[in-house]
Amino acid sequence: MAESFRQPTSITGGCLCGSIRYRVDFPSSHNFYSACQTCQCTQCRRTTGSLFVATHTIPTSALRFTSTSTQTADSPKRYRATPGAQRCFCGICGSFLYWQSKQEELDLAVGCIDPIFLFGEERGVEGGKRDEGFGRALAGARTHVWCANEIAGVTDAMLTGTKLERDTEYGVVLEKN
Repeated sequence: MAESFRQPTSITGGCLCGSIRYRVDFPSSHNFYSACQTCQCTQCRRTTGSLFVATHTIPTSALRFTSTSTQTADSPKRYRATPGAQRCFCGICGSFLYWQSKQEELDLAVGCIDPIFLFGEERGVEGGKRDEGFGRALAGARTHVWCANEIAGVTDAMLTGTKLERDTEYGVVLEKN
């Protein structure tokens, strides 16, 4: 039986400095369940500065840049670290936007999707109810690639340990699942 979860028809996102903005309009046939993945390859680690990156595969035709910023610095920039593939990033702030190895699709960096689509309306430090957003549809990875690069006791066990709602400055511990 297939899982059921909320799915967006479109999303927006962009880089850290705001000079690159985009919109994704999902085709009605988009398979949210299989489009999510994480990658632990060395190139993704070096590109993002993280131990893994979460991506969502979309048709290239679904992505439209909507930036109106006058800051360009030849933004977005592309870098080819792998033959036949490219990484797209902001030429100003360096935010990693996507990885592409096939002309017809790309792997969008989930971290650059606007927060409202990932986890709903922000609730602030005071608390309060928030809708769930579309995080499960956009980032609920069931496929994990380059697991040969797992770091024993760290990335192979990411779902264990203490979960902090925010930074340790706030120290609010969430319920464990």
